[in-house]
Amino acid sequence: MTSPTQHTGDTLPHFVSTAPFDPLSVEVMSEEQAYVNKASQTRLMWWKFKRHKLALISGVFLLILYAMIAIVEFLAPYNLHTRNVDFIHAPPQAVHLFNEGTFVGPFVYGRDMRLDIDTLRRVYTEDRSDIQPLRFFCSGDAYKFWGLFKASTHLVCPAEGGQFFLLGSDRLGRDVLSRILYGARISLTIGLLGITMSFVLGIVIGGLAGYHGGTFDLIVQRIIEVLQSIPSIPLWMALAAIMPVTWSPIVIYLGITAILGLLDWTGLARAVRSKLLALREEDYVLAAQLMGAKSGRIIGRHLVPGFMSHLIATATLAIPGMILGETALSFLGLGLRPPITSWGILLTEARSVSVIAFYPWLLFPTIPVILVILAFNFLGDGLRDAADPYK
Repeated sequence: MTSPTQHTGDTLPHFVSTAPFDPLSVEVMSEEQAYVNKASQTRLMWWKFKRHKLALISGVFLLILYAMIAIVEFLAPYNLHTRNVDFIHAPPQAVHLFNEGTFVGPFVYGRDMRLDIDTLRRVYTEDRSDIQPLRFFCSGDAYKFWGLFKASTHLVCPAEGGQFFLLGSDRLGRDVLSRILYGARISLTIGLLGITMSFVLGIVIGGLAGYHGGTFDLIVQRIIEVLQSIPSIPLWMALAAIMPVTWSPIVIYLGITAILGLLDWTGLARAVRSKLLALREEDYVLAAQLMGAKSGRIIGRHLVPGFMSHLIATATLAIPGMILGETALSFLGLGLRPPITSWGILLTEARSVSVIAFYPWLLFPTIPVILVILAFNFLGDGLRDAADPYK
């Protein structure tokens, strides 16, 4: 029973319970509350990340892309170096399902080519009487899967004796779609390898400089200032000039990746240093030192996780930055060189204004670059928020 206490004015009546106080009653939670209360940090991060729909879609999109680069030989309709000399600078072909109201299935129309004497352009016209059904899970151009064993199975192939240029062909009659798929393997992995190297250097060097300070911090800061003051374009021109032409494509690829990583660690090192300068004064750092923990363990297990959200945001911004860097340098002729195929190499086909005006489909490699950059930025926003689920 409760006894009311009368009040005057605007004060509401106050009821005081006379029942014995049970200290455990405040801990009673519903099943949903208990499920959330007992959830691990990883589960809480996943729940918050799922609420960011754009980041979730971007993450799925990037996972699909990185899964695709493992089987590009199977996905591409043609081999990377296959030339169709009768269909140079052919425009994109449309895929049809119906012909004159009759369902045929996925097919393309054949083409006739004539040379325009006035402009010296190849003009292609559809031949509606030539129906070329597409083949799926078919035998087409031979290739070496990851350079290890021979195969010839493709997801989709042109009809026997036909052609299939979904995104058109280039000046040598090579399929643009196939080359974009092959180029994704280089352009997407160069960002991951480069950011791995720059992260290791940035966290280790910046962490030691911020944790210990003193002379080591002074030397590191002067080195960072020197590296950041070097103009990037002249540096790349010098590096491109000293690379021997006899180097194999894989060595050039690894060299470009290493250089991107070596030049990109300075910004991260400064960010890590500034964070550790503040966090090293915390009581839990002193407790770890008194317990005999070494510098590497304190930095790796106690300090770095304290600003993991910042590191995640930096990584998701650095990866597209490296992809853009490789694309721009290859476009300028200072990065990767043929026969390596990347999105930047493909864009070198469109350096001429006349080419862009007459063959705009050669700019299609810019589309995956833009989509990947946006996806990484959206993913970074979601991961940054999810890294601190209690905020």
